[in-house]
Amino acid sequence: MKKTIFALLAAASIVACKKNETTVADQPSDSTASTSMSAPVDSSATTPNDSTAVSASQNTATANLSDQDKKFADAAAKGGMMEVMMGQLAATNAEKTSVKSLGQMMVKDHGKANDELKAWATTVNYTLPTALDAEKQKKYDDLKAKKGAEFDRMYTDLMVTDHKKDIAEFKKQASGGSESSLKAFASKTLPTLEHHLMESEKAKADVK
Repeated sequence: MKKTIFALLAAASIVACKKNETTVADQPSDSTASTSMSAPVDSSATTPNDSTAVSASQNTATANLSDQDKKFADAAAKGGMMEVMMGQLAATNAEKTSVKSLGQMMVKDHGKANDELKAWATTVNYTLPTALDAEKQKKYDDLKAKKGAEFDRMYTDLMVTDHKKDIAEFKKQASGGSESSLKAFASKTLPTLEHHLMESEKAKADVK
């Protein structure tokens, strides 16, 4: 009888062990698969970089500028700076009231045009000159050294000569430029330059 009981207990133990083994075997053992499913996704790898897209667009805009566009923009920037600097001198150093008024007008109008040109340059990611070239710097330095009637004569002479040149360059850009917004800037500024030439000629006649 005892042998029979021991045999039954032994059989029961064997069955229990096999059941536990089966349970363990049924559990997933590939921890890599479950981990990869729950791993966070790197959004930077799939989300477009907005700043990169904008930069690429700006570079494209710059590449579309012709040599004429760039030459005009550079000349307009340096010319505009010189007009403002000389206008400030005239507003302070001129002897005649008409010449002082001309200088004040130049500071106001060319300052506004300079700001518009800078805004355009920012839009197309183009770098404008930030200083006068040697020729324009010499004109400014020579004018700065003059006083009284001599200053008035030199300043009005420069304004007549420079505005005739400016008008020709702006007309060329307005008709033959490649970049549409720069052409529009040239067209918009032309009437102001023509008005400046007329006022410069009046002031020049007044100082003789």
